[in-house]
Amino acid sequence: MDIVDTHAHIYAPDERRYPPIAKPNRPPGGKGSLKDLHADMEANGVASACIIQTSSFYRFDNRYILDSAKATPEWTAGVCTLDPDDPQSPGLLGQHVRDYGVKGVRSNPARDGRIDHPGVRALWKAAADAGVVINLHIQPKLAEQAEKLLGDFRSTPVVLDHTLYPKAGPQLPDILEAVRSLSRFENLHAKLSFMATGSQKGYPCEDMHSACQQVIYWFGPERCVWGSDFPCELWTPRVSYSEALRIFREDLPLSVDAREKILGGTARRLWFRD
Repeated sequence: MDIVDTHAHIYAPDERRYPPIAKPNRPPGGKGSLKDLHADMEANGVASACIIQTSSFYRFDNRYILDSAKATPEWTAGVCTLDPDDPQSPGLLGQHVRDYGVKGVRSNPARDGRIDHPGVRALWKAAADAGVVINLHIQPKLAEQAEKLLGDFRSTPVVLDHTLYPKAGPQLPDILEAVRSLSRFENLHAKLSFMATGSQKGYPCEDMHSACQQVIYWFGPERCVWGSDFPCELWTPRVSYSEALRIFREDLPLSVDAREKILGGTARRLWFRD
């Protein structure tokens, strides 16, 4: 089966060449490099990965993502993150696509907390012009604003990072209702990377199985992708890389066709069209 990991953050071992922000959140044991990611992938039969700019470590300094994406185009798709409050960001996105082969941009709210913001819209327009995927990274409270953007960019592929962060508990029904409302936009895809982060338990995160199956039902497997949250030692310490994959390979009651689309087919169409 062709498997694509659509959510991996990477951390450079050389912090002099790629300096982090002040007080960075480092992965335990220093694991988190591109080489470490590839080792986890090879050990688990994963063919390709989207490497996502680690804003919590580098903020808007995309150099490690850019250099890594350019060096390994056969198995990575680089996703950069740019400042929506910087008027130069749309031009930078075009440059990153041309010079480094970047395949996507992560869209965060502007400094004032809005996602429906002129600077965000300018980046979405640049992404549409460049033909790359937008990774929409928001909390549930911004879902209504996101609907306005999605309505205005209906032909641009968008992936909802972590699917609004569903979490087991009393807030789960409200979050899922917001996800259901967003699912009506046919250009929007759900990144099913929330199992370990939303569970109150460890593997196999059974308290999130029903929520995940509901999301798959609303979007359809052809609009769902799997992501590991690498390095799992940092982001999902109760669920390992292999366990995060096993949930979708074995534990969720999915058809063979659905499994193939979620684990690789949909992602291959979005980020690896070449």
